[in-house]
Amino acid sequence: MNKALSDAISARVAAQSGAGQNGSASEQSMSNATIAGLRQQRAIIAAERANLLSQFEPEYPSVKALTSQVEELDSSIRAEERRVKQSVNSQYREALQRETTLRQKVQQLKSDLTSQNRASIQYNIYQREVDTNRQLYDGLLQRYKEIGVAGVGSNNIQTVDRATRPNRPSSPNLQVNLSLAFFLGVLASGAYVFAREQIDQSLRDPSDIKRILGITDLGAIPTFEKGDVPELLQDRKSISSEAYFSICTSLSFLTDHGVPRSMAFTSTRPNEGKSTSAFAVGVMLARMGKKTLLIDGDMRNPSVDAIMDVPNEEGLSNYLSGNFSEDELPRRNYQQNLDYLVAGPTPPNAAELLSSDRLSQLVTTMLQHYDHVLIDAPPVMGIADSPLIAKSVEGVIFSIEANGAKMRAIRSALERLSKSNAHVFGAILTKLDGRNSQYGYGYAYGYGYGNDQSKKSDEIDDL
Repeated sequence: MNKALSDAISARVAAQSGAGQNGSASEQSMSNATIAGLRQQRAIIAAERANLLSQFEPEYPSVKALTSQVEELDSSIRAEERRVKQSVNSQYREALQRETTLRQKVQQLKSDLTSQNRASIQYNIYQREVDTNRQLYDGLLQRYKEIGVAGVGSNNIQTVDRATRPNRPSSPNLQVNLSLAFFLGVLASGAYVFAREQIDQSLRDPSDIKRILGITDLGAIPTFEKGDVPELLQDRKSISSEAYFSICTSLSFLTDHGVPRSMAFTSTRPNEGKSTSAFAVGVMLARMGKKTLLIDGDMRNPSVDAIMDVPNEEGLSNYLSGNFSEDELPRRNYQQNLDYLVAGPTPPNAAELLSSDRLSQLVTTMLQHYDHVLIDAPPVMGIADSPLIAKSVEGVIFSIEANGAKMRAIRSALERLSKSNAHVFGAILTKLDGRNSQYGYGYAYGYGYGNDQSKKSDEIDDL
């Protein structure tokens, strides 16, 4: 394994050396036959163009035709160099992955060897203890036999008075114990409830959003598995579908033109349900006949492609990098009235890409073709992406996980959005357990949709 690891490191270093070349004159580009042929053809045409320029003006038709050919060849050379560079980078990633895997296996083998050595030492210690205990046992057995042979069994104990059996037990006293247990139980439960209320600063009830944070409560989403979102939303009678339809109804009252035309979905920290909410709201708007575009703006940790089960290839990062125009945007259709744009390859400078005006231009252009544009933005805390995205849309929908992020972190995230002049439309409370909330979601969303859901709703309501 060490030999294989050494070979993998050598392969990775060689691939890294090739991937570290920048510009069009890399070693791979120079040795590529296609690029060499294109460059030779360009040199011939450029020579012809130079000869004509010595006799004619640049606007002369023949000169313009040669100039156009030179530009096309330059474009083809650049495209081929990009392809070569992507191939080299792919080889480097494969070599790095193999090195990482082999390194982990070597470390595991070293760990197993160390564990076996420790086990061998412990075994020797136990073996010595067994030998010592066997010697002690033999000695005690020999001593016991000697005492039995000597007849040691007499003693000098005499009965002074016969013991009498008591009429009633002296302890325990049932009444005293019950009273003491009741008092201590009430005291301990009260102290536990008080301590938990003081320590737990997370949101547990949708009514706390308006009362504590001072923002609009757009609705709450019950707990369900992330991988089941598309399947659950297909059932229009499911609890999740009803919950998101209720949120869309709340969104229709936010502005004078109904549901905001452009919105960004964000949260305090990862895994609070913002991506699921963005996707579900997009599905609901499309179901209501609104042409909707869902953009995955979380280029650091994209989620829309995982929810939709689609490849994350060319997307927003390519557009922000200038590889596409608005007309060439690689949009795809997910269902009727719902298109999507994935995040694309992870860029090294996501914040710098978002700080340009291209995102605002994209939203403005897409609103000419769509009724609504939804952006799944990254979490607020720790990175500057969400405040930058918020400047390009009408407002922000803030997702809060029930019993999740602490109140201090939520307030800090909302304060960051406020400082960037972002308009927070309201908040969605996600992953809500109806049994721990007085909001009654088990009954409110499940009523009247069959015996199974009615039974579940009645059980939750009874709880």
